[in-house]
Amino acid sequence: MAGRIEDYALIGDMQTAALVCRDGTVDWLCLPRFDSHAIFAGLLGTEEHGFWRLGPAHAADSPPPTAARRTYRGDSLILESEWDTPRGTVRVIDFMPPRDGAPQLIRIVEGVTGRVPMRSVLRMRFSYGRVVPWVHKHDGRTVAVAGPDSVWFDTSAETYGKSLTTYADFTVAPGDRIAFTISWQPSHKEPPPLPEPEQSLEATEDFWREWVEHCTYHGPYREAVVRSLITLKALTYAPTGGIVAAPTTSLPEDIGGVRNWDYRYTWLRDAAITLSSLLRTGYREEARAWREWLLRAVAGDPENLQIMYGIAGERELGEAELDWLPGYENSAPVRVGNGAAHQLQLDVYGEVTEALHLAHMTGLARNDYASLLQLKLIRYLEDHWDEPDEGIWEVRGPRRHFVHSKVMAWVAVDRTIKLIESGDADGPLERWKELRDDIHRDVCERGYDKERNTFTQSYGSQELDASLLLIPQMGFLPPDDKRVIGTIEAIQRELSTSDGFILRYPTSGGDEGVDGLPGDEGAFLACSFWMADDLAMIGRVDEARKLFEKLLALRNDLGLLAEEWDPRLKRQVGNFPQAFSHVPLIDTALRLTASGAYGG
Repeated sequence: MAGRIEDYALIGDMQTAALVCRDGTVDWLCLPRFDSHAIFAGLLGTEEHGFWRLGPAHAADSPPPTAARRTYRGDSLILESEWDTPRGTVRVIDFMPPRDGAPQLIRIVEGVTGRVPMRSVLRMRFSYGRVVPWVHKHDGRTVAVAGPDSVWFDTSAETYGKSLTTYADFTVAPGDRIAFTISWQPSHKEPPPLPEPEQSLEATEDFWREWVEHCTYHGPYREAVVRSLITLKALTYAPTGGIVAAPTTSLPEDIGGVRNWDYRYTWLRDAAITLSSLLRTGYREEARAWREWLLRAVAGDPENLQIMYGIAGERELGEAELDWLPGYENSAPVRVGNGAAHQLQLDVYGEVTEALHLAHMTGLARNDYASLLQLKLIRYLEDHWDEPDEGIWEVRGPRRHFVHSKVMAWVAVDRTIKLIESGDADGPLERWKELRDDIHRDVCERGYDKERNTFTQSYGSQELDASLLLIPQMGFLPPDDKRVIGTIEAIQRELSTSDGFILRYPTSGGDEGVDGLPGDEGAFLACSFWMADDLAMIGRVDEARKLFEKLLALRNDLGLLAEEWDPRLKRQVGNFPQAFSHVPLIDTALRLTASGAYGG
């Protein structure tokens, strides 16, 4: 049975990632890319759908023991888990070396005290648990083959097969180190080179140490910021610079419900705000790589900007359901692909333009096509900004005139005007200034409820929406504007959970609501960080700090956050770990540090 979402650790190689549970089980791994088919899909099903457990031996009729301690080795993505058993203490080191060849997952068992019996149980199932591979020996190595894929299993421990599963039983004493490695290779190619686990461990540690040294943030929240930056780096597909929203699919927003989506793609919105955080913490190379990815993805068709693309810029992300998987804690359906890719979300034009503007303002080397793209996006918005859309939350109900979408259209025009005024682009300046004024006037007249002193989710609606918290952060109105303060206070009253976290918008419970979906969801962590930002901006800095530190306390023991927090079940929900949670964590830490609003 899969663990709680927060029970998992992330390891990865900047091309794919694995989730490792507290009991030493790898329950999720897609090879060779984030969006490839999983060879371990137990996270969304049962052990029959693939897993790899490595830990102290235990009785068959008892659950596997969980590690007494686990941590990342320093500022790295190398996981160390320790078990205390009646016979001694053992450590397992899990990591994926940044690759220049075959992707590898390496697990090193190290004896600490006593003599501890250990067991490795490896059950590979290709195609998200549907295909049992042909497992056989090849020149003394174990290889699993099915269709285009092969996975090679190497260890010095003696192995045996039973019930379509590969086992290894062994004992470790102090000083013993026994390595296990799986490597992926296209099945038609020669076997991958024999792994070198100890050298790979040293190289991986060096990589992360050198990468973290570039971080320019040295404030009071450095531990949380650095762990979030490492997580964002792990979610970056190194060959292209694309950033996935999360390495998982279908971890539910509502346990047992249908709000289950595939997040293994690059959302322009998520990637744009990630670029902002990277630039402000010293990671210019990652920001440059993302900008180049964006220009390639959008090239030739900027008027038909998609809200998301594949990690190499693919446009077709057709959605399908995997009906052989019961889903995480029976949260079905399990989906791969994402049908929201072709939605109209006008806010994306604002996020992309804001990211390009920030890159320009921070001195990222000029790219003429980036400026050309920005101008083309505004020409599209001229004709379409006043249309209804699906909005930031990708509703599957009818299109509406979402206020946040209009605000971000204003942002796109405003930042482009600034580009022209700087002399780095040419465009119809006066016409676009009029457009900017028209959008601003439209939002303030049609998206604002004077009686309640708050902006609303969409024109003519009574509902609120946490995306309205971005109005002052985007400069649409100053923080001290009474309409901004009224909106912040209204969201606190109407969208706050009992523990003070923020919902995205009102959901309908059992019936379909604005998003076209039944059921509820948890507090959206990004929105809760936005609230902390806004509170700081309007001078309520002590309240902002307290909320921020409550949010930090929701992280698991390794500093990781999913998309949401379920206030009823007191647990993390949604895909994990989530870039859209870790980015605003960084942003809020920077804002609070600049304001001096921190304890101690």
